[in-house]
Amino acid sequence: MRFLITGGAGFLGAPLANRLVAEGHQVRAIDDLSAGDPARLDERVLFTRGSVLDRPKLWTLLQDVDCVYHLAARVLVSESILYPREYNEVNVGGTVSVMEAMRDAGVRRVVLASSGAIYGEQAHQPVREDQPPNPQSPYAVSKLAAEYYVRTIGALWGIETVVLRIFNAYGPGQNLPPSHPPVVPRFLQQALRGGSLVIFGGGAQTRDFVYVDDVVDALVTAATARDVDRRIVNVGSGRETSINSLVALVAEVVGREVEVLHSPAESGGVSRLHADISLARRLLDYEPRVDLREGLRRTLAQDPRFANGTPGA
Repeated sequence: MRFLITGGAGFLGAPLANRLVAEGHQVRAIDDLSAGDPARLDERVLFTRGSVLDRPKLWTLLQDVDCVYHLAARVLVSESILYPREYNEVNVGGTVSVMEAMRDAGVRRVVLASSGAIYGEQAHQPVREDQPPNPQSPYAVSKLAAEYYVRTIGALWGIETVVLRIFNAYGPGQNLPPSHPPVVPRFLQQALRGGSLVIFGGGAQTRDFVYVDDVVDALVTAATARDVDRRIVNVGSGRETSINSLVALVAEVVGREVEVLHSPAESGGVSRLHADISLARRLLDYEPRVDLREGLRRTLAQDPRFANGTPGA
């Protein structure tokens, strides 16, 4: 098959592209490099630097493509609170741009990477796809709007759409910006440097951490799965982990004691988030294979930024 991956040099896009070319597919990738690194891509991936807002460039790259993976997005909750306009432009406007270019080029399927953040606070855990969204940050609002655009105009234009609500993905290559870094690479970096691990809030809040290779498994299957048009599917580990438990695991795999400091809870966060993955099991034959302890060990071993880290026994 022939694929275009937006955000194709990013944390999820690069391992997805490399997996697909290794399986014999033709892969094109576009990325504005705001967070991606084309050096991570297999040389067989045709890489183009560009924005998803550039419709003429998208149209050129979409010629003879069978399926689009739309992964390009701004993804930091705290940052989105500061820059909601940018998040709307990229996450919503970029999605509409991709769909219009697909329509004009005649591409018939798109797999959208959405987020578990759209659920917000929910009384019922684990969360199912049929629970009402409750977004609590501009990031979550933008991802929910992208879902509605993809499914609505996809139905109007005859484009098959699959929405994967990805929970807290982590693993080698995850972007670590100076401000608002994701919690897993931030904790690993702080622990390896011998610094204090800063928890926002009390640490009892929970998340569903899913290893990057498991997410790639779901993405690969979604491109050819049957009976998934206009479906929304959770992709997580199916396990609920508190931030305090994450700290303990980080200390274990790094092999040293860590000091913990607490700061006020961040705006836009939720107290619990845990994915029901029964639909993914049924529609995508999905089964997460890497638990959090093993995923942290692999991240330490495979990410060059943590090359000096020594996983615990």
